[in-house]
Amino acid sequence: MSGKLLVIDDDEINCRLVRATFEAEGFQVLMAHDGPAGLLQASTERPDVVLLDVRMPGVDGLQVLERLTATTPSLPIVMLTASREVKTAVRAMQLGAYDYLTKPIDHDEILVVVRRALEMRALRLEVEDLRTRVGKDEADSLKSQMGPSAQIREVVNQVGIVAASNFTVLILGETGTGKELVAQAIHRQSERRRKPFIALDCGAIPETLLESELFGHEKGSFTGADRRKPGQFQLADGGTCFLDEIGNLPLNLQAKLLRVLEAKQVQAVGAERASPMDIRFVAATNHDLQVRAAEGSFRPDLYFRLAQYTIPLPPLRERREDIEYLTRRFLEEASVELRRPVQELVPAALDLLRQYDWPGNVRELRNVVRQAVLQTTGLVIGAVQLRTVLKDTSTIAPIQHGKPTGKTLKEIAEHAAHIAERQAICDTLRATKGNKSQAARALHTDYKTLHLKARYLGIRAQDFAP
Repeated sequence: MSGKLLVIDDDEINCRLVRATFEAEGFQVLMAHDGPAGLLQASTERPDVVLLDVRMPGVDGLQVLERLTATTPSLPIVMLTASREVKTAVRAMQLGAYDYLTKPIDHDEILVVVRRALEMRALRLEVEDLRTRVGKDEADSLKSQMGPSAQIREVVNQVGIVAASNFTVLILGETGTGKELVAQAIHRQSERRRKPFIALDCGAIPETLLESELFGHEKGSFTGADRRKPGQFQLADGGTCFLDEIGNLPLNLQAKLLRVLEAKQVQAVGAERASPMDIRFVAATNHDLQVRAAEGSFRPDLYFRLAQYTIPLPPLRERREDIEYLTRRFLEEASVELRRPVQELVPAALDLLRQYDWPGNVRELRNVVRQAVLQTTGLVIGAVQLRTVLKDTSTIAPIQHGKPTGKTLKEIAEHAAHIAERQAICDTLRATKGNKSQAARALHTDYKTLHLKARYLGIRAQDFAP
């Protein structure tokens, strides 16, 4: 079994050894020597498996792993490191790594692990394909993925209404609410279902490369363009193109996208003329684009062209009846995937999940359940175990003055500290208009510490940007 392998490692000697090993076995091997380059390769080349070094300068392997598992959950990632530290291995598995190997790499061992990863991925894809073909209506499929609440039933109804048309759809919702799931459902229920579904995160690709990525380029059109490359729009011809986080698209590209939508033609960078195309566009954002348009950072004409039909997705805190359903679904999946015997949560643990405000929505719930399963050795997850996994305790059961809370003094102190930190970071980001570098200087801390604190507390700098 062979496929496309991406190696992300700053050790060039190790990269060459891995390339020689796998090219001899018929693999196509791609290489990147730092985290940002690896993320770009993963989003544009769509590898079948990734070998990822833990220790790299700048963005380290665990940060890259977290980004990759968030954007491409089905992509198997094997971590490589010279360290045998158990804590690092456990953290990598918590973040979704398939396996963990130490350097120097054993030739036979790495071949076996990569082939098993490919087999697992092929099996997952086959199961997903069977699910779409075996008996279940697509509406029921979307409901089974998102939950049985009245709000989700309304979303399913809206998808059914718009899928049969050729309207451009704008999906509105916070991060982690399932915007790509809805986009995929629109595609699968449309007449384009047998054509490609191409998803592109407008905030994940550097602005300097975004135009070439969207529109493609001709050979020699700029330095480094040593071959002709079709863009994502050309690859989506006849199908659906999903533009995630469309609010991050620069103004100059907004104008070009508007021309594509209106003329139904795309012109590659360096090409002499435009080519006709047939694409259904679905876009998504976690920003209020009407506010952005009023502020001048988003074109009003593009907003109205994209919003021919809008589907708002409610955050998880507004549909708490879905929490138990989703928790049990994620528990079953994680128990099988992580080979753990966990079968149930105690009622107090479920109550804790229902009380939590879920700033990261369904994606955060899935991560919490996976981590709880990984850390549980018995058959049942208890409330104490679950509390250690939940990050932002400031969103659980506020302190009631004059009444015993049942918390220890240490827990009460941590609760107050989280609230104070959260308020200080939000106030500073608001003052700096979302600039994390300026905010870090104002708070007399370094950028990385502020970034990690904001992530821990569920704060997004882009929410404070003008």
